[in-house]
Amino acid sequence: MRPDAVRGHLDGLILAVLEDGPRHGYAIIEALQTRSGGALDLPTGTVYPALRRLERAALLSGTWSTVAGRERRTYTLTRSGRHALAGQRAEWNEFSAVVDAVLRPAAGRPAGGLS
Repeated sequence: MRPDAVRGHLDGLILAVLEDGPRHGYAIIEALQTRSGGALDLPTGTVYPALRRLERAALLSGTWSTVAGRERRTYTLTRSGRHALAGQRAEWNEFSAVVDAVLRPAAGRPAGGLS
């Protein structure tokens, strides 16, 4: 799946994988890959700027830690982030239902033609 295919949905996807608990940046990328069955293979240049943006918006909190001699920033979903995630899920459910209604062929309607 192309990175631009998730445009407008990346924030919600990141918030959703952090709902399970804190993760560092690369673990977030791995969780997105795993939960999408490998369809979301997003580059760090897409995910890390989104993490910084979500942290500035107070939807995530980040803390630095050292693991095996390497500095890592671990992100945690904030209360505001949980609220934003709930809103993102509601918007997605509405959006996907509308798109599904348009894309699904209607019974009795000629496929691809004008009626």
